[in-house]
Amino acid sequence: MTIIGPDTTYAVNILSQFMQNPRQGHWDAAVRVLRYLKSSSGQGILLPAQNTLHMFVYCDSDWASCSMSRQSIKGYLVKLGNAPVSWKTKKQDTVSRSSAEAEYRAMASATSEVVWICNLLLSLGLSVLMARFHCDNQAAIHIANNPVFHEQTKHIEVNCHFVRERILSRVITPQYTPSTEQLVDIFTKALGQRQFHYLMGKLGIANLHAPT
Repeated sequence: MTIIGPDTTYAVNILSQFMQNPRQGHWDAAVRVLRYLKSSSGQGILLPAQNTLHMFVYCDSDWASCSMSRQSIKGYLVKLGNAPVSWKTKKQDTVSRSSAEAEYRAMASATSEVVWICNLLLSLGLSVLMARFHCDNQAAIHIANNPVFHEQTKHIEVNCHFVRERILSRVITPQYTPSTEQLVDIFTKALGQRQFHYLMGKLGIANLHAPT
């Protein structure tokens, strides 16, 4: 369901964590998701007929959002031109000590996906320009750009720091994006109706059954 409907990714990710021992509240939430799907049966990603090979990446995390484990939820979205081609929501494996660390881990996951997509396109004879990373945490951007390991970041696993290598090799370039324009918020946290529909429009999701 999340392959064709990225707007349900967050809800499905949360509900899937309680499949072994669901309670009444989980059932009510699942029924609510089904009602949403029934009311938007014609909704999906509208791919443009004309597109470019400019890659835009949005990454975000909801720090310590799990009330039981205090793990953060990370997510990313990769767009090729105006078309979303890859997205993911997942709970982080470890507990992050700060929101900057959680955002940096989300950036590392998104970087791995970008490297894979670039290699795939290269094997098809297509060359992608530098991926532009959009992040709403300036501290995470500073960590990625700074080659010096600070006291606050030395506990982060080394495999996260390969983000810096990709920046130096000009595969990616990070830039700050305000939280209101962070498209991955729809994958990492519960949003109000207005912001939810606003981000859906930015994602390129349209309802073919809606009146024009």
